[in-house]
Amino acid sequence: MSKLHIDSVTKSYGSKKVLQDVYLSCEKGKIVALLGGIGSGKSTLLQIIFGTLKGDSQFIKFNDQVLTKQSDRKNKIAYLPQTPIFPRDIKIKNLISLFCNEVNTQKLFNSDLLEPLLNRTTRNLSGGERKMVEVLIIIHSEADFILLEEPYSGLSPILTEKVMKIIKELSQEKGFIISDFNVQEATEISDEIYLLSNTYLKQIKDLKELQQHYYLPKNI
Repeated sequence: MSKLHIDSVTKSYGSKKVLQDVYLSCEKGKIVALLGGIGSGKSTLLQIIFGTLKGDSQFIKFNDQVLTKQSDRKNKIAYLPQTPIFPRDIKIKNLISLFCNEVNTQKLFNSDLLEPLLNRTTRNLSGGERKMVEVLIIIHSEADFILLEEPYSGLSPILTEKVMKIIKELSQEKGFIISDFNVQEATEISDEIYLLSNTYLKQIKDLKELQQHYYLPKNI
């Protein structure tokens, strides 16, 4: 059973502390929800896990291998930030082949969601279509662990449901850490829920705890 272990993550920007002694773990077969307000440090934490940002301190391990460089993460961790990641002039079918193995490439070529878009480029997609393409390609990549930042942002409710269902199916063979503003989406398919607030990461065992942290209206 593959495991991603994140420990002792601290990050400051000048005198502003963003993350303090953060601990998080994820196993294959698990979906972990990462909640937190704007500016709470969710993106910073995901970038540190992925290796594009250095923490002031950090300890990140994949099974028994300590990950120190970005290259250590190859085929182990994939990350989809909120900002567009794909070149705008490459056809969708070529992007799929670039990121996915042969089996998953064929799977996506035959997907009802992607098949109509295969010969288009991201330049010619709507915001929702682009987001859907990015999410589907990244979650079908070779990586054992997938980090997703606001993956349903810009998707219609119907499309959100479809993408959530695919993530749930894929979680049988991968681990997911998904940051989200929307509590309902985050909790619907997640096995564990964490709240990042005031630089600390706290595991949420009961949704009432989110009320105590002013993250939910009192009447929920």
